[in-house]
Amino acid sequence: MSLFRFNAVSGEDRRGTPRRPMNARGVVCAPGMETACVIVDLSDGGMRVRLDRGAALPREVVVVDVAEAVAYPATVVWQKGHEAGLKQTGGKSLRGLAPARLIEARAAWLRAGGR
Repeated sequence: MSLFRFNAVSGEDRRGTPRRPMNARGVVCAPGMETACVIVDLSDGGMRVRLDRGAALPREVVVVDVAEAVAYPATVVWQKGHEAGLKQTGGKSLRGLAPARLIEARAAWLRAGGR
């Protein structure tokens, strides 16, 4: 499986930065929802997640990398079955004081066993 998206006509990579395989345990958070996921791969501007259960995601979510204690505010770009592609703008640490907009993500991280 390729880590890049290619233009079918020209064969060019359309992604600005390559995705790195992750296989990290995560939690997808949004108002009124919280679901386990696996962060399949990550790049500077995006990520792909595999949801634990089939759930329709809202447009705006926060993905928490449980082991790294990092929250990624993201926009859902596509979703097919249990997988979704997201555009993210960078991770924010959940250790110590978290910004007010990430309080729910920090609580989800703690419930998932973060410390």
